[in-house]
Amino acid sequence: MQDSRIRTHNPADGLPAHFRRVVSFHPRGGRLNAVQRKAFETHADRWYLEAAELTGPVDGCRLFGRDAGLVLEIGSGMGESTVAMAVARPEVNLIAVEVYKPGVAQTLHHLSRAALHNVRVMRGDGVQVLTELIAPASLAEVWLFFPDPWPKTKHVKRRLVTPEFVALVASRLRRGGTLRLATDWAPYAEAMLVACTSTKGLRNAYPGWAQRPDFRPRTRFERRGLAAGHEIFDLEFTRR
Repeated sequence: MQDSRIRTHNPADGLPAHFRRVVSFHPRGGRLNAVQRKAFETHADRWYLEAAELTGPVDGCRLFGRDAGLVLEIGSGMGESTVAMAVARPEVNLIAVEVYKPGVAQTLHHLSRAALHNVRVMRGDGVQVLTELIAPASLAEVWLFFPDPWPKTKHVKRRLVTPEFVALVASRLRRGGTLRLATDWAPYAEAMLVACTSTKGLRNAYPGWAQRPDFRPRTRFERRGLAAGHEIFDLEFTRR
């Protein structure tokens, strides 16, 4: 589904000179169950966007039919937390990005039950979406909660949050915009903190780790981490 009102632009606009392309996922399909299939067939026209069919930048005002702060959530999973956060933050326009089709479809199911108007679900890679579909200095917030920690040393290079990624996010945040992250994997948390602290134009809103935002519920991954005895690490950085 393509919105003809979305204009083309140069994907490199606003990117730091040292930015390199990061592939943050391997394409995943997935078979839909009956509930997910029905949700997709019934509600896709209302809430769904396919990143591969769009050219940017996304115009939040036209997409949502109102002028509100544009928030990008990367990795919305099965959508339970996304819907809860959208309910708690009705003042924002939220684009939830997820690569896994059953997750997208399940999110549509949750949205239909909540009857929300401030969410759009986009299937695609978060890095590609940021690069090609989000204009520089246009986002009020970016949320990245519990990304895959890739705990094995040989897989660390696959982690999404790197200095290059954070620089890309910073270029898409408007002045005063906020990057929020969370993980239960301590080594990844330290790497996130270093990447954010070293990014020009970002400042830590806290002396170190942030408090969990009131609007963010305990996710399935968070509960699993707590059950395993892990500490939860939140980060909140603001664009100067």
